[in-house]
Amino acid sequence: MVKITVKNFGTMTLKMDYDDGAKNTAANFVQLADSGFYDGLIFHRIIKGFMIQGGDGEEKGRYLDYTIRGDFDSNGVKNSLKHERGVISMARTMVKDSASSQFFIMHKPAHYLDGEYAAFGTLVDGFDVLDKIASVRTDPNDRPYDDVVIEKVEVTDEPMYPVEKIKEF
Repeated sequence: MVKITVKNFGTMTLKMDYDDGAKNTAANFVQLADSGFYDGLIFHRIIKGFMIQGGDGEEKGRYLDYTIRGDFDSNGVKNSLKHERGVISMARTMVKDSASSQFFIMHKPAHYLDGEYAAFGTLVDGFDVLDKIASVRTDPNDRPYDDVVIEKVEVTDEPMYPVEKIKEF
């Protein structure tokens, strides 16, 4: 399990999915979380009725120097986890193997993402926190007016797997 504690909002608990095709993506997220990488970052993009996005969206010296293979169907990796409410998935650019640290948690289902983005876990507790975060006021670029700070991402009992890195800079 992974617990995401969000300042002034509460805690969300997620179960990582290593069995439905997202082993590399889950391992990447768990290793970043275990290292303290996400602590102090923010949910920098929030769209009510769609998703909340966190990770290194600012590139203020905390960005990664590698990308990972995208664990999703259109990239040749069978991943049966669907983009339902509470599913966590890895953000990326249009390049299929461009994911690094940015993730999003689905506020509502978005099945057009299935097979195109690497879903890698499911929220098991903290749906009220997800709803509160998804309801904050945002600017026209979907950025919250007031920072939604990730205080800590804590790995409680996840196995550690090696991450298949794709691109070193």
